[in-house]
Amino acid sequence: MRYIVEPGDSTTPDRLGGKAASLAALRHSGIRIPAWFVLTGEAFDASLADSERQTTTKRAFDRTADVVLRGDPLREFSGALARLCPNGEPVAVRSSAVEEDGCQHSFAGQLESFLFVTPARALEAVAAVRRSAFGERLQAYRRTRGLPPAGRPPAVLVQRMVNASHSGVAFSADPVSGRRGVAVVAASYGLGTSLVSGEQAADTYWVDRDGRILERVIADKRLARRAAAGHAGGVRCVDVPTDDAVRAALTDEEVCAVAALARRVAHVFGQPQDIEWAIENGALYLLQARPITALSETVDPDGARCLWDNSNIVESYAGVTSALTFSFARRAYEEVYRKFCRLMRVPEGKIAAHDRTFRCMLGLIDGRVYYNLLSWYRVLALLPGFTLNRGFMEQMMGVRERLDASLLPARRPATVRAQLRDGADLLVTLAALILNLFRLPRRTAEFRRLLEAALAPSDPPLEDLRPDELSEYYRGLERRLLTRWDAPVVNDFFAMIFFGVLRRLTERWCGERGTLHNDLLSGDAALISAEPARRMQEMAKIAAGTALASKLRDGTLDAILDTMEEVPAFAALYRGYLERFGERCMDELKLESLTLHEEPLPLLRTVGRLADRIAALDREPRANQDGGRRADAERRLREALAGRPARRLALLWVLHQARARIRDRENLRFERTRLFGRVRQIFLEFGRRFSSLGLLDDPRDVFHLEVEEILGFVEGTGTSTDLKGLAAVRKAEYERHRCSEPPPDRFETRGAAAIGIGRCDGTKALPTDGETRSGLGCCAGFVRGPVRVVADPRTATLRPGEILVAERTDPGWVILFPAAAGLLVERGSLLSHSAIVARELGIPAVVSVAGVTRWLKDGDWVELDGAAGVVRRLSRADRGGCDDR
Repeated sequence: MRYIVEPGDSTTPDRLGGKAASLAALRHSGIRIPAWFVLTGEAFDASLADSERQTTTKRAFDRTADVVLRGDPLREFSGALARLCPNGEPVAVRSSAVEEDGCQHSFAGQLESFLFVTPARALEAVAAVRRSAFGERLQAYRRTRGLPPAGRPPAVLVQRMVNASHSGVAFSADPVSGRRGVAVVAASYGLGTSLVSGEQAADTYWVDRDGRILERVIADKRLARRAAAGHAGGVRCVDVPTDDAVRAALTDEEVCAVAALARRVAHVFGQPQDIEWAIENGALYLLQARPITALSETVDPDGARCLWDNSNIVESYAGVTSALTFSFARRAYEEVYRKFCRLMRVPEGKIAAHDRTFRCMLGLIDGRVYYNLLSWYRVLALLPGFTLNRGFMEQMMGVRERLDASLLPARRPATVRAQLRDGADLLVTLAALILNLFRLPRRTAEFRRLLEAALAPSDPPLEDLRPDELSEYYRGLERRLLTRWDAPVVNDFFAMIFFGVLRRLTERWCGERGTLHNDLLSGDAALISAEPARRMQEMAKIAAGTALASKLRDGTLDAILDTMEEVPAFAALYRGYLERFGERCMDELKLESLTLHEEPLPLLRTVGRLADRIAALDREPRANQDGGRRADAERRLREALAGRPARRLALLWVLHQARARIRDRENLRFERTRLFGRVRQIFLEFGRRFSSLGLLDDPRDVFHLEVEEILGFVEGTGTSTDLKGLAAVRKAEYERHRCSEPPPDRFETRGAAAIGIGRCDGTKALPTDGETRSGLGCCAGFVRGPVRVVADPRTATLRPGEILVAERTDPGWVILFPAAAGLLVERGSLLSHSAIVARELGIPAVVSVAGVTRWLKDGDWVELDGAAGVVRRLSRADRGGCDDR
């Protein structure tokens, strides 16, 4: 075995150690490096007799243990040293341990290094380097980083000493700010040992990618007289004249050359590098290089900025979302809003220029779905009235914090010609906007006909289709519906506008803030969202006071279904409910969710509790109370606008549009639920086929695959056929995310969004004390009572008089609404599902109450004002004679 490795020798990185392996990797890079060789760690073992080796092994961590080179290792070392220093030139002797200068740990300064070592004292320096590998300083470093004790001696790097006039360190990226595009150069006179140790001041420069010096700090270098080597080497002093001490050590050209060297080394290794360099006789040398280990924990502030906000999208995609759901939803959002802009006659050039914007409407961070908020603002900026509509969009999306003005899309073109072109485009888009408004009722009717045709029962049934037929069926559904979702998205846009305008006009013209516009929108019997609650009450009324009620409340599913057949009227209503709303479940837009077809027990339990309440009260617990509220609101409107016919006509038209658009928005959302239900069935059939063929362990593992991975497997366009392996990786990641702390509701990332440490929490700390909170009042009414904080409606029970408190709701929560005395929701907006259903059922409600699920606990009493949007927690004295429950 050879114990000396020189540049060009074939060997492994483990024998060279970290420092020398880096130099070896740069051998063909054209970078100037002082000549060197390595004494491998095996040389120390080979220098011991067998008995000595056993003894040393037993005391491997004896920090005083010295090993004297002898035999072949000594002969090889002497020969290599003679070749390196034929005229007795001094050398640097440094450690080169396997883990040293690595990506995870730098070990900087933990092992001894000696400079200006004469050949006569080289063996002494080598022994001292070896001894330092087992010293207490290094062992303490390893312990603090959770590393095991050193198990083998390090290799030793011997390198020709550079007689430097200037030297220093450089970073290919700024290790403090994290800016990858800025190199940092530190320079001083002589050799930079004291600079590295922090004993000597240095000039510092920040250089961008184009070679421009962005900033410089010139240090006072009068302390440059220093000892450059320790006890094993000679002493080299550098005297710096007083005038030069405060003058820049390098010219600008030299600074840029050092920065370029650092970047060149980084390009070789494919990651940012920390280098030591020196200049001798005008030639720039690289002395050593290592990764910048701390940079992996620092975000690049120059990276593309993304602002993530889950606002009311948490109503649709709460918690961790599967790969299948996200891949389906992301593509749907992309295609729908691209098509929307075309309907609005936004020029194709502008749509093409925003390709990335449409592809990034949504993001998946730690398994949770977020709005990529800047993309939404950019899309809205393509349409007329951005300044006004921006506020309406924020209101509809439930965005609590307005976007900083500096992040808003630029609106004015640079030149007069561009302004004229932009103005013409704006007029075309405005005309298209008006045209689409008047075409909307017809387009909505056409969409419903198209949907009914597309969702007609498959012939043959989905259960009988081959995988290739399932793939074609899905592609056909995508062509007919997913890319023609124009009516719902256009309607949503106008719902946003008319709701916002209605709110503003009632405040300005009628002098009422926060109540009138909500009351005017209540009592719409055509809203499908309230129908499930009415149907549940009908079933409960039939079951009240019968044996079926106790089965619904406490029995098994089989027992309930058996008893149900003895009550035909109830059974007919139940089957009708499942046929109509079987896909309407908690998290109904997540394809992995269990529907009421698969899990009907939560529905039956709710009906049972309602039946008990009806029997106890001898009446239905709640009827729609909003007819009177709506009529009263219309009377108030007429009185406020008496004598102002123009305003009255304008506001009535806006009201008509707002009612129609909000009604259609909620009803079309139900149609979306039906479509998602069919998509769920299709992919479950894929799962069953793949599972039967051994391609998946379980049919439901299909939810851990992306849409194109499933279809690509069938169509021959997939990049991986290991579906079981893909699903296993995703399932494990899904579970990790499910068990981890979720990201904030609003935060920003720079550069790569998936790098968790790059997040900057954009939310304000929520107060946990105080007795009053405010939100958005969405249904007027005043109620006081105990609260029930609910995380999952499927397992919750509300007692009479209890106020439902939830982080968010979706249509699956409607099973609890009829039993609630009031509603408090942490998330949501005035157009969210909870707000709309609360208005239809006449439940006093406040949404967007920040931190309410952490502020309140079960049994706390509150006073809820649904008109003012204010909630007050009551003390025992405030409750009067009310019990604590």
